[in-house]
Amino acid sequence: MDKPKVLIIDDDDDVRMQMKWALSPHYEVSLAEDRLSALEVLQNDKPRAVTLDLGLPPSPGDTREGLLTLDNMLQLDPWLKVLVVTGQDEKENGIQAIGQGAYDFFAKPINIDELKVVLDRALYVQELEREGREMAGTVDTTSFEGIIGNSLPIQTVFGTIQKVSGTDASVLIVGESGTGKELVARAIHRRSSRKGGPFVTINCGAIPENLLESELFGHEKGSFTGAHVQRPGRIETARGGTLFLDEIGDLSVPLQVKLLRFLQEHEIERVGGRSSIRVDARVLAATSVDLKKAMSEGRFREDLYYRLGVVVISVPPLRDRQGDIQLLAQAFLQRQAGPQQKRFVFTAKSIKAMNSYKWPGNVRELENRIQRAAIMAENGRITPEDLEISRSAESKGHGLGKARQELERRMIEAALARNKGNLTQAAAELEISRPTLYELIDRLAIPRQ
Repeated sequence: MDKPKVLIIDDDDDVRMQMKWALSPHYEVSLAEDRLSALEVLQNDKPRAVTLDLGLPPSPGDTREGLLTLDNMLQLDPWLKVLVVTGQDEKENGIQAIGQGAYDFFAKPINIDELKVVLDRALYVQELEREGREMAGTVDTTSFEGIIGNSLPIQTVFGTIQKVSGTDASVLIVGESGTGKELVARAIHRRSSRKGGPFVTINCGAIPENLLESELFGHEKGSFTGAHVQRPGRIETARGGTLFLDEIGDLSVPLQVKLLRFLQEHEIERVGGRSSIRVDARVLAATSVDLKKAMSEGRFREDLYYRLGVVVISVPPLRDRQGDIQLLAQAFLQRQAGPQQKRFVFTAKSIKAMNSYKWPGNVRELENRIQRAAIMAENGRITPEDLEISRSAESKGHGLGKARQELERRMIEAALARNKGNLTQAAAELEISRPTLYELIDRLAIPRQ
């Protein structure tokens, strides 16, 4: 097996030769004494790791040339592992270099055995990153109707989708906000015999209750103020295809009765109408609230629950999808490359932070954080700070449940403050339904402003 290539950059000829002698048994070593020779070696020999003395000519007395060399090298190769060498009392220079993309730093005099250990670790991390890039390059985001994941929980969902797609049974999709319930519904539609028909969605929690009946069932001309023309509802629009009712738990009890009749009879009446209209449409529904609890409290009809949930698909939260976080993150990062094919890579610390974080906003939160990180990243290297999860990933000494509750509490209190106590607006900002927000406020004992 070929030795990994390492470049030593130092303006002291004796230091360069001593380090080459010490490292040559394990690595293929190249040498450079200044920035220009270093960049030339980098382009010609393509080393995988570099040791860089920050004090380089023409200004060996400060770090300007060394930091410029670091920046130039990472622009040429964002995945290069650079180990910076600093003076004994210049730790702040090493920290600054890490902030600019260096992998680690050492103070002079260098302990060669320690350097070998860190070099090996850096090369191992680099290999993991390479595998991650290759995985991202082969990720087919349409491999299962746009849903990405290899974990057992999500594969179980895929299996259920395949089984129910060939039927016309109503399906209830349950899961936390941001887990991808609508993606599951679309996958069922696209794999069904109705795929040539429309896929019509309506969010039952996003439309005021006084308008929702007309949106669902349509209305006749003159049936209420402002009804200047006859208008079919979403149910009719879905004829021959699939109707997806998102946040079904927000549906009022009177509308639940009308929906139940449609599920039983496949007939509707428009608002202000006097005749029944037959509609052939499959119904898929989704919710992020506990419908069984809602039934016990009289907020959701039991007969409707069982009509909707002929099959129930539970979409797992991201924290329970072992191994999928990095796969999804790589796929989302690949989408950020854009027409310019910008190169991005996750640092080892960012991968660790992502795997430690509990993702209360699930896949939607992950995608949003990746989009932000791609904008903020320096030299294409995604750090925990770019993802804004370094603090969350480091919450140790607390139970996971408590840590998550604290995060939920802070997010909800901030949203309520920004929206001056308006629960509807706060729920919309948090991308959850009103009942979910009410439930969280009560569970976390947050005062309603």
